[in-house]
Amino acid sequence: MAASEETSALFPIFILTIMAIPIVPYTITKLCRAASKKSKSIHCQCNDCSRSGKYRKSIFQRISNVSTYNNLTLLLLWVIMIILVYYIKSMSSEITVFDPFSILGLEPGAVESEIKKKYRRLSIQYHPDKNPDPEAHKYFVEHIAKAYQALTDPVARENYEKYGHPDGRQGFQMGIALPQFLLNIDGASGGILLLWIVGICILLPLVIAVVYLSRSSKYTGNYVMHQTLSTYYYFMKPSLAPSKVMDVFTKAAEYMEIPVRRTDDEPLQKLFMLVRSELNLDLKNIKQEQAKFWKQHPALVKTELLVQAQLTREFAALSPSLASDFRRILETAPRLLEELMKMAVIPRNAQGHGWLRPAIGVVELSQCIIQAVPLSARKTTGGSPEGIAPFLQLPHISESVVKKVARKKVRTFQELYEMDSQERAELLTQTAGLSSEEVQDVEIVLDMMPSLTLDVTCETEGEEGIQEGDIVTIHAWINNKRGNGLIAALPHAPHYPFHKEENFWFLLADSVSNNVWFFQKVSFMDEGAAVTAASKAIAESKEGSGASPKETSKAVAEAVEKVKGGSRLVMGKFQAPSEGNYNLTCYCLCDSWLGCDRKTNIKFKVLKRTRAGTRGAVLADEGPIMEDGVEEDEDNEDEEYDDDYESEYSEDEEDDQNSKNKNQAANGTTNKNGEAAESSGSDEE
Repeated sequence: MAASEETSALFPIFILTIMAIPIVPYTITKLCRAASKKSKSIHCQCNDCSRSGKYRKSIFQRISNVSTYNNLTLLLLWVIMIILVYYIKSMSSEITVFDPFSILGLEPGAVESEIKKKYRRLSIQYHPDKNPDPEAHKYFVEHIAKAYQALTDPVARENYEKYGHPDGRQGFQMGIALPQFLLNIDGASGGILLLWIVGICILLPLVIAVVYLSRSSKYTGNYVMHQTLSTYYYFMKPSLAPSKVMDVFTKAAEYMEIPVRRTDDEPLQKLFMLVRSELNLDLKNIKQEQAKFWKQHPALVKTELLVQAQLTREFAALSPSLASDFRRILETAPRLLEELMKMAVIPRNAQGHGWLRPAIGVVELSQCIIQAVPLSARKTTGGSPEGIAPFLQLPHISESVVKKVARKKVRTFQELYEMDSQERAELLTQTAGLSSEEVQDVEIVLDMMPSLTLDVTCETEGEEGIQEGDIVTIHAWINNKRGNGLIAALPHAPHYPFHKEENFWFLLADSVSNNVWFFQKVSFMDEGAAVTAASKAIAESKEGSGASPKETSKAVAEAVEKVKGGSRLVMGKFQAPSEGNYNLTCYCLCDSWLGCDRKTNIKFKVLKRTRAGTRGAVLADEGPIMEDGVEEDEDNEDEEYDDDYESEYSEDEEDDQNSKNKNQAANGTTNKNGEAAESSGSDEE
């Protein structure tokens, strides 16, 4: 029984150890992350964003940010650990090492006469014949008599001096660190011990496994249902017009689970009348079109109407129950659109190419949802390829303001963006009638907008030319600059009720064949991850090309400086197609801002496969193309922005493909006008 009591005393220590193993490292990691967060504000400071309340931190919001379930659970676990430490400390103070000299009140090494003298004095005080107190009797027997025997018996004293115990060497004992009542297997306690073992060792892991597997079988790692991915994959088509992307987006399984209430019928009817012009209904057969629309699945009807309410900013028409569903739809929209984008660009044909047209449509839908801009506003008007949609994302800018500004020959958003701030302020105040405070809001948002530049190169590593079947490496640097100096920032989105990080999609595509050759998601939020990825990619590339360690270190250092300066590296590989000249387009599309997308043309020549061991690299057949390219830059400087891709919502037909340049270099890079150059690249705004 004594042994079981000693081993059961280890139970608190066992529990404390099990708790401390995960909690201490997790807490340190959490504190380090909190300390590393930048105190600099990265969200928009305009009045519209301030009034939206997304970034306002009252005392209650700050408490709620700290008082999350995660933090409260962590705090509770630390309180339990502190209680266990205090209990173990108090318990250990009760456990004393057997020391006969201290029990008898003697100095170590006392002679036998002093021991007997001290024993007689303590016997007068604690002996049962002298002191009837039971506690005194217990202390005399268990401590005083035992100590006297240990010091007066020669064998016991020798054992004590040699082994620290009067009984000699003590054997090694093992026990179970469980409470005493679980170690007592008599009677009902045996069943309790059995239940404890079954519950902890069998049932708990089984329950955790069942919950995890049931959830993982339903959701992906991005918290999107597998059924949604199957639906998106099935309905995604290469010729899917961007205006039809909405129909695929609303078929998500998450939206099909939104409850349909009878009380929502009347508010939905009113909302339908407000957004009817955005539903692509045939006005010639409006009655039949309306009947067809309402015959759809009720969840689809509800989802599309609520998304249109976001696009048209008809928030006041929503009832409280619809407002709750509205927030639910918007909260999951970025994740669903990201998966929908992946369904558009994943390899679909034998060459491993995705589809460009639906990919652009997904990004445009994402931009409109975040900025609450109607899809119809993207139609080409007044010479602007993206319509008036980019203007409408600015605070205090309406369609009437855009018309007033257009009278002053400012017809595109890029023209407004590139104007001098003073000249732009005069235009908005004198022509558009905005106040100085409203103009200041516009300037704040324009300073928040990302300005992207692209530097793209395609080459075969270690070779001078690109031949059929080669593995071609695409190397692209995307630089992001803002007027306010920030690199990472949250987009201006006062009408989107949740925090949304801006993401970019880099696409290498053939706009004529509608094929996406390569794609990658790019983010400017996590600088540390970008530094790590760029360093690893550059190091592997240099090592593969046979560079020396010194050259590799220098290239890695340069890449790190670029990343810290606001650039992100995109590297990927694709297989060279058959022999011929190719004119591809590199797109960098933002999922949150309108008017920030960039593209640049890249031309390269694929040579016919030669015999093994020979590599015939063909350069330009005619004169030096760099000088010609410079001349074309000067001639077409004013038309630079007009070369951007038009929104797919435009009713205009795309221009015919330009004839392929005969002066292309074997390895393709880009310059301002997309001309082939031997080793130069830049972006096209």
